[in-house]
Amino acid sequence: QVQLVESGGGLVEAGGSLRLSCAASGRTLGRYAMGWFRQVPGKEREFVAAISWSGGSAYADSVKGRFTISRDNAKKTVYLQMNSLKPEDAAVYYCAAERDGWGAPTTHARYDYWGQGTQVTVSS
Repeated sequence: QVQLVESGGGLVEAGGSLRLSCAASGRTLGRYAMGWFRQVPGKEREFVAAISWSGGSAYADSVKGRFTISRDNAKKTVYLQMNSLKPEDAAVYYCAAERDGWGAPTTHARYDYWGQGTQVTVSS
């Protein structure tokens, strides 16, 4: 099976930056799309950013202009650069992969594999 492992989470002050990484291992994913989602207790998992196999990207309105998603297909890794972090950004961040996907899906049901999540805490 495909394994996704996130890293890079931690504690940062408001206005600061973090770079999350998600490394894939196991079976070949094919032409996969990758996405980032986040979740806080008591609320549904929400879309953050996604990137297609060919590099096209999509962002939630709440993070557009502050977050950047990128990928290195040779390393089977996707990144999320988060700048100008706000307390509202605090959550557990999950990466996901859609095998043999097209485009950059923004809904969690489209994805086939999920990481365990990495916690991002933003202090005010």
